Amino acid sequence: MAAHSIRFRLAIPADDYLAYYKGQIRDVVVRAEDGRRIQFPANALQSVISHQGIYGLFELRFDANHKLLGLYRIGD
Repeated sequence: MAAHSIRFRLAIPADDYLAYYKGQIRDVVVRAEDGRRIQFPANALQSVISHQGIYGLFELRFDANHKLLGLYRIGD
């Protein structure tokens, strides 16, 4: 099964991330580089959080059935 990917930028300060961490916000909605509106589960952010928050260029990978395969930080 081939993987697909979408790139987007995030800028979420650590204090704002607490709402995601506590489950108060369940989904993240972003605008991809190609203009598409993307929604994915907030728990996917756990792998990319730092002490400062979540900043940079990211790639979301998913399969043909739109199952999330991973979220990766690929740049600043």
